[in-house]
Amino acid sequence: MAPTSGTTASARLTAPAPATGHPEPAGPGNDLPRIVPRRHVGRRLAAATALLVLAMVVNSVVRNQAFQWAVVGQYFTTTAVLDGLLLTLWLTGVVMLLGFLLGTPLAVLRLYGNPVLRALSWGYVWIFRSTPLLVQLLFWFHIGALYPTLGLGIPFGPQFVTVQTVNLFGPTLTAVIGLTLHEAAYAAEVVRGGILSVDAGQTEAAQALGLGRRRTLRRIVVPQAMRSIVPTAGNMLIGTLKGTSIVSVLAVHDLLYSVQLVYNQTYQVIPLLMVATIWYIVVTTVLGAGQLHVERHFARGSARALPPTPLRRLRIRLAAVRARLHKATAPDAGSTIGRAR
Repeated sequence: MAPTSGTTASARLTAPAPATGHPEPAGPGNDLPRIVPRRHVGRRLAAATALLVLAMVVNSVVRNQAFQWAVVGQYFTTTAVLDGLLLTLWLTGVVMLLGFLLGTPLAVLRLYGNPVLRALSWGYVWIFRSTPLLVQLLFWFHIGALYPTLGLGIPFGPQFVTVQTVNLFGPTLTAVIGLTLHEAAYAAEVVRGGILSVDAGQTEAAQALGLGRRRTLRRIVVPQAMRSIVPTAGNMLIGTLKGTSIVSVLAVHDLLYSVQLVYNQTYQVIPLLMVATIWYIVVTTVLGAGQLHVERHFARGSARALPPTPLRRLRIRLAAVRARLHKATAPDAGSTIGRAR
């Protein structure tokens, strides 16, 4: 007996829906299990433990009377400390500028120079990376014992101008020369690594277009190498800022030496060291923020979207938290529809 039209309509209504490959969302009349995100209990416990330890450390630092925070605030912006800070910033800027001005040709010579220049560049980097910075500074400080006079004239011939090294090399100039020669060796390796990070096909394509070596290096290789150079150069800048404190052994009035002069008179060692520490942290934070923006500038064209800044990441996470709170506090749409029916 043929099925009636009513039976056919009922069968069509109760027939299962064809599989589409996507699970149907759970609704008031759907029996599919609700998808629950995985709960990372271990991560939450680790985060809570880390926050507890951080709170204990901050509490011990803030409430420890030995730090003498009132004295820290008293000397934080004194003239002696600010003058030392300015000299530290000046040393950092000059050393980084001169270091890369000297290190870049060394890197280029090591990559593209003839065998003699390549060997000399390698020898320079080898010598200055193999000896401690303090030893180099002390050698330059006592250069008068090795070369009492320096002259300018014909090689192996008469000299037209001579100068006494005792009058030429003061503590500040010695610090600039020693730090620059030391940083140039590391800057050469940073630049060389950045150039080597560029795909060789870029240089081959430039040569196929008839571009010269200098133009290829300036217009094609260096802009792409900056994406690898900037992060390492930023680390070098921060390291140089902190490394300038070593010139205090030469009686250069940098930030650390200025602080030492104060606490040698007041005997308040801990609070004065905290003054220097806080200033180093402040300047390093500013330099780190500047490094991030420079990295974003040279990252243009290498990715679809620029890496977000820490402030942008914070805004995105706050927006996600607000959305979750709004979703949790909003009335259940399914139950509302069910009650309406």
